[in-house]
This record gives sequence, C-alpha cells and structure tokens, in this order.
Amino acid sequence: MGASVVLIEKGKMGGDCLNTGCVPSKALIAAAKVAHSIRHAETFGIRSLEPEVSFEKVHDHVHAVIAKIAPNDSVERFESLGVTVIAGTARFLSENSIEAAGNQISARRIVVATGSKASVPPIPGLDQIDFMTNESVFDMKNLPKRLIVIGGGPIGLEMAQAFHRLGAEVVVLEKFSVLPKDEPEAADLIRSFFSGEGVDIHENISIARVERVTAGVAVILEGEKPRKIEGTHILVAAGRAAATQDLNLEAAGIQYDKKGIKVDAGLRTSNKRVFAIGDVASGPQFTHVAGYHAGIVIRRALFGLPAKINYSALPWVTYTDPEIAHTGLTESAAKETGHHVQILHAALEENDRAQAERHTNGFAKIVLGSRGRILGATIAAPNAGEMIGMWSLAISAKVKIGAVASMIAAYPTLSEISKRAAGSYYTPSLFSQRTRCVVGLIQRFIP
Repeated sequence: MGASVVLIEKGKMGGDCLNTGCVPSKALIAAAKVAHSIRHAETFGIRSLEPEVSFEKVHDHVHAVIAKIAPNDSVERFESLGVTVIAGTARFLSENSIEAAGNQISARRIVVATGSKASVPPIPGLDQIDFMTNESVFDMKNLPKRLIVIGGGPIGLEMAQAFHRLGAEVVVLEKFSVLPKDEPEAADLIRSFFSGEGVDIHENISIARVERVTAGVAVILEGEKPRKIEGTHILVAAGRAAATQDLNLEAAGIQYDKKGIKVDAGLRTSNKRVFAIGDVASGPQFTHVAGYHAGIVIRRALFGLPAKINYSALPWVTYTDPEIAHTGLTESAAKETGHHVQILHAALEENDRAQAERHTNGFAKIVLGSRGRILGATIAAPNAGEMIGMWSLAISAKVKIGAVASMIAAYPTLSEISKRAAGSYYTPSLFSQRTRCVVGLIQRFIP
C-alpha cells in the first residue's frame, strides 16, 4: 500500500501459531483421528484393528505440515514484498524509536504483536522437573506412556484426547471446571466423550506439589486425604501470559499489566504512536483475533479511519472430537447483560448425515434476544468449526432468525442442524390451536 515497513522478529517467523500452536496441534489431532477411526472401523462393517503408531513418524508428519506452510511466513517472502526484516529482540528507546540487533529504527507508527507464552503456575516442585508446554511438546519423538495434563481448557483437552488416541494413558487436572467459557452442555458432552474413551479428568482440584518418582513424576493433590497421581510426563496447559518482557515499554510510555498492554477500542496504547494487537493486547487470545486486529490497525494507521474492535460475533473453536464451536453470547452471558433470552436447540441425532457417519452425539444451541435477534450460537459436532461462521455472519450483519430458518440447506449435510434449530423458533406458533383454526377456515374457501 506504499508504506515503508520494518518487521522485527526474535524467534521463528510465523510465531506461535505456525511453529508451536495451531498448526502442529491440528496436525497431531488429525493423526489421532486416523488412529481412532482404525480402532472403531467395525461400526462400518470393516474389521477393527489396534493401529501400530510410530510416534516418530507422527512427529515427522507434524513437522512436514509446518514446513509446507512456512514459506508463506518466511523472511524471503516478506522481503520480496518490500518489507525490511530484522532478526532480533526489539527494545523501545523512546516514544517513537526502537533498537533491534544493533539497528535503531524511528517510525511514525509502531505495532507491538509479540503474542503470548505458556503460563506456568507456581506449583511447588514444578521447576525441579522437565515439564512440557506447547513450545516443547511437538518436538517429542517418543510417545509418553502416561501423560499428566495440567489444565482443562481448550489446549489441554485437545492435547489430552490426541495423545490418548495415539496410545498414551492420559490424566487431566483442572483447578476449576473444564471449558468454563463454553455452554455447560458442551462441557458435559466433552466429559462424557473423554470418559468413554478412557481419558481421566479431575476437576476442582488443587495441586500441593510435584515431585520425582521412580516411574517419572507425581502430582500430589491437596485434600483431607492427599492423592498422588503418577505419570511419565507432564504437559502444562494452564493458560497464556502476554509476552511483554524485554520490550522496555516504560521508555515509550506504554501502560501494561499482567494481562498485557492496555489498548483502547482502536487498539492504540497509552502512547498514541503505538498500537498493540493479538495476544499481547489484553483481549481474546486467538490467531483469528490477531488477524482481525491487524485489519483495524491498517485502516487506522494508513487511512486514518475510525475503526474499532467489536467482539459481538467473535467465534472460537475447541478442536476436540466432537468439536465445540461458539460465537456471540452464551446463555448465561446474555441473561447477565439484561436480554430477554429464548433458547433454540437441535440434537445431532436428528441429522441424517450424522446418522450415516455414526456421529450422533452433539447439538446446536442458539441464543436469541427479543424479536428473533440472534445473540449467540454453540455447535457441538464433527467439524463444528466449519459451521459456526454462518452464525458469526448472522450476528454481525444483524440477520434475524427467520432468515436462517428460510434458507435452503444442502441435504444431507451436518450444517442442516443450524436450519433445524432456527426452524424450531416457529414450532410453537405453527402447531398451535390458533394455527389449526386458521388453516381449517382457509381450507373451507380454497377450491
């Protein structure tokens, strides 16, 4: 667009998402699904087998996917686009200048997009063992015999199910409840699935300490009768912390706290020359949010347009099996904000495609406000993440439920569950006594 741009990166190009986050985790999940399908092929008339998993080759598959995508984020590509790329740690010198790798750069506009890192809880003894986070787990070439996952959020649950399907015993330890930001029905469904597959979940627990044992490691749970849970490896998936260290934000007059850099609705920091986007900007920590933020900054910094963030239709997906996809407000959030709430619901077992593929445990839940206004949606189903986008568009475009109910959905598809849920909005009136009387009257006069 004609601007002079310098990009500073101290680690690998592509950051967390490409190298240690979204891409490798979804590649691992894909391998785990194949193993799970082989074990349960008999449902379709095909002999089931216990798959022979070469975890080293699974590792190679994961890193081959990263390598395939990496050129899109490479130094060479960005330099070919006219960007000056500097490998090094950026450090503010003043309100409009930065030092990196011996270079001093002054700029009218600066964007901080340093992301986040795995948060490590202050558990006694944890620093005395070799635990894993998302930054190291994808480098493993040997399958853990018994994996203890600390954290029952999306990352912890995704990794727990994937490693279990690849052959590991898995225990999940969660201080509160699993998937606390999702609808309770979705969390209940995941609990049921994990229990059926053999993943052991412990919720509302407190960890007293971690210690070494002969088998590997042990987590001691607090209580009147302390429990010891042993394993061979520990994966810490207890949230993310904004990456603000080493930036010398004070020199630029940029305010921040433990949640990240403080920004206004236009993503400006307390220093009006500087924007912050993505995980470091104290908001929702998703790659697609970082991309959304980037669009806002481009409009503001290059064109001077008054663009602002709006999370009313923000989607997120937990890539377990089944997937849990959500957008907008949950039922409880809608009630807390004063909406008169109506709930629409459709069960996946009523969907013909789901029956054909033997994936019938799931649902669509739609949260409505007054006059059919769509406030939020949750879908629990295979590939739910591919279906939630329609509901995000409906919320952002202020489309009412009638438009979804009247659309033509391809048959047989899992996405018909959305139309079925929307159609249930009219069920009480369509099959009421009043409707029967009206239809009966009309029939007398129609030849």
